Amino acid sequence: MKFIDEVRIEVEAGDGGRGCMSFRREKFVPRGGPDGGDGGDGGDVVVVADAQLATLLDLRYQRLYRAGRGEHGRGKDQHGKRGEDRIIAVPVGTIIRDAHSGELLADLSMSGERVVVAQGGKGGRGNARFVSSTNRSPRKVQPGLPGEERELDVELRLLADVGIIGLPNAGKSTLIAAISAARPKIADYPFTTLVPNLGVVSYGEGKSFVVADIPGLIEGAHRGEGLGHKFLKHVSRTSLLIHLLDASLIREEDALADWRAINQELELFDPALAAKPQIVVANKIDLPEAREKIGLLAGLFAPMSLPICAISAATHEGLRELTMLIATELGKAKGGRDDERVAAGI
Repeated sequence: MKFIDEVRIEVEAGDGGRGCMSFRREKFVPRGGPDGGDGGDGGDVVVVADAQLATLLDLRYQRLYRAGRGEHGRGKDQHGKRGEDRIIAVPVGTIIRDAHSGELLADLSMSGERVVVAQGGKGGRGNARFVSSTNRSPRKVQPGLPGEERELDVELRLLADVGIIGLPNAGKSTLIAAISAARPKIADYPFTTLVPNLGVVSYGEGKSFVVADIPGLIEGAHRGEGLGHKFLKHVSRTSLLIHLLDASLIREEDALADWRAINQELELFDPALAAKPQIVVANKIDLPEAREKIGLLAGLFAPMSLPICAISAATHEGLRELTMLIATELGKAKGGRDDERVAAGI
């Protein structure tokens, strides 16, 4: 399945039905009055979050979504039927904006959430609505109003508690495969991973968190180099970042070069990303040259108060300790965010 996370679509709500001009004509009813019914309202275009979907692939192949128009009114006070709504299913985590104004219309972060993105037109009134004491036989009706038409930018941002970031070949895919049931493609060349991968990590009875690896981050990603610029937005919803370093490639003369490079890309793309809590994870300690660098890294990160953990995603060494550290730091991050929301009165 192709991973599609950005599409532009057009939506057209249904037009309202026309009101009817009619007069009652029945035998033995000498003064039949107006009996023209109202037109039906046009259908709405509604976007619904569906937990069963993981990509915007379906929207890529259909650009126009049109709701049903309302029926026209009829005689004998028969009102037209309301137009049928058009339902568009999208994955949970989808953001919808007006393509021209950039206005945020919806952020569907829960399954079943729905939003009307184009309102159907109001049905016109029939002549029976215009009867008055001075006008017993009105010949006035209203046409239905047109439905809304708009162009929308639909964007998917993955819902994950933890995001794994790092340079290509740091071992992000191997790590997510080791701690969860996700099975991403793993190979020893750059940009093996072309799409973000999601995995659920269990660390106790009824306790779990969702982790995502963010592929293609290199220096210059915020300018569109590599693949990172396409996927950096998926980090925005996470509460905690795992900064994965290939400890075997650490140079003693500038041990934090890779760490600084990735953090600079986060800062340039969105300062809020760089401000997220991080755990530094030194990977590949199954290699002797990597294990030798753990003390050096620990000493450098200690003044920054950044948690650091040494693991081997390939041999699973240190993974249990990492999982529990993630759970602890994630609890702190979410607790702090909840406190901010309470303080803000949200």
